[in-house]
Amino acid sequence: MPYRIALFDADNTLLDFARSEYEAITDCLVSRGLPHDDAVIARYSAINDTHWKMLERGETTRDRLRIDRFAVFFKEFGFNCDPVRMADDYMAALSTKSYPMDGAVELIENLTGRCRMFIITNGIALVQNARFNITPMAPHFEGVFISEDVGCAKPEKAFFDHVASHIPNFDSRDALIIGDSLTSDIQGGIQAGIDTCWFNPHGKTAPAGMSITHTIANLNEVEAILLE
Repeated sequence: MPYRIALFDADNTLLDFARSEYEAITDCLVSRGLPHDDAVIARYSAINDTHWKMLERGETTRDRLRIDRFAVFFKEFGFNCDPVRMADDYMAALSTKSYPMDGAVELIENLTGRCRMFIITNGIALVQNARFNITPMAPHFEGVFISEDVGCAKPEKAFFDHVASHIPNFDSRDALIIGDSLTSDIQGGIQAGIDTCWFNPHGKTAPAGMSITHTIANLNEVEAILLE
């Protein structure tokens, strides 16, 4: 049976967040005359990911995350910089970085009129809206659900309950979540009783016993799953 509703994650599913993050943090480091080699940037990315995972587990808040990731980063490298100012500059830079993943635009265009599509994303609303709205995919979506606006984050069941309650005629049996994150998209979908499609282009291994409905390596596989 085909799915009527597609709930797409944004970053590293439809949008290349890795590239956006790399460029935005590079811009901010260069403007401060700080080292910006790949090792430094990779370490920032790891620190940032750690703080987002903490948010998923309820161990921090979004406001703390914005600042703490830079405070930890600066302390580790001995950079004498203001993490508050850096947080503001980074968000401004990131807001301008928007690159569709390979095959994303074609997929969304092919699905238009054949199923209802929504974005479900953790993130800061100002940044996520800006990045998504400048893509050619934006007009094809009925709505965008951002954790900051919702008031809770994936994988919390409350996030998915909010999404379900704000989509007219939503039926979890007819919906599919498509995302790259096991801890937010897939675990969240499982907890909410919604089928999941794990976008796994790097061939990672899922935890034993995790009930993933579909696993794909390329976005072009999504169309057949949704419309089968």
